[in-house]
Amino acid sequence: MPILQVDSLRKSYGSLTAVDGITFAVEKGECYGLLGPNGAGKTTTIRMLYGYTPRDAGRLQLFGLDIDEQLRQIKSRIGVCQQEDSLDPDLSVRQNLVGFARYFSIPQTVAEQRADELLQFFALTSRASDNVRVLSGGLKRRLMLARALVNAPELVILDEPTTGLDPQSRQLLWQKLAELKEQGITILLTTHYMEEAERLCDRLVIVDHGQILVEGEPAKLVREQVGQSVLEIAAPDAEILDILKKEDCRVETLGKRLLVYLQDGDELFLRLTRQLGTANCTLRPASLEDLFLKLTGRELRE
Repeated sequence: MPILQVDSLRKSYGSLTAVDGITFAVEKGECYGLLGPNGAGKTTTIRMLYGYTPRDAGRLQLFGLDIDEQLRQIKSRIGVCQQEDSLDPDLSVRQNLVGFARYFSIPQTVAEQRADELLQFFALTSRASDNVRVLSGGLKRRLMLARALVNAPELVILDEPTTGLDPQSRQLLWQKLAELKEQGITILLTTHYMEEAERLCDRLVIVDHGQILVEGEPAKLVREQVGQSVLEIAAPDAEILDILKKEDCRVETLGKRLLVYLQDGDELFLRLTRQLGTANCTLRPASLEDLFLKLTGRELRE
């Protein structure tokens, strides 16, 4: 039985359909990604999963339990790290953890022990007595994630946990999330960082306008939907365009730059560079970002 089962989930706000009948399942012990542009319905979906936002239609089961009938039991077994900073600004770092543990009726001594373990795990021990007001953004995100784990959850729901962090903080959080997965904790992750999804997710969905576009393993989806490699050509001239017309490949024009999506780009790359030189041609592996942009477009979202 999946640890999370979502069937035909729907949510509308007036005439706006935020989530339009999505269905997916998350297996125990995996990291499952929920990707999409701004306004795609990711956060609305996440909030329905832990009972914060009521749904209009569909069925939700966590741990085989129906969310309508056993929400309290479900909440005791999950951890949630929202986008927004919801730490208590009047408490210290350690007090935020110990105090939050009381919501789960965790005994004081156990809560204190659990807090100390999490502070050490997230390299926050030296800041335990600091007020959260003086913490940097990266430290606050680490504390938010630590707080989501205070009840030793089986499923952790993370809504864009590394947004706005510097590379060092992001790398540390990626390392800690990978360690949590090794411990058998199931992770549901929304993110705008394609590298984050490629590194952490066993499977993922890409959603847009409240609907699922694709689902599967990241590397497999990229191979099937995009190809093995991408040939980038800057300022292509008529000769290059003539060569590409004879090739069986998808070509995307971005102003004065071409992207050529290939299953095997080595032969074409070598031919172009032999005839035209290497200055304007770059061959790179296809990525999840290429797939994301292919499916959701390149226009900016409000």
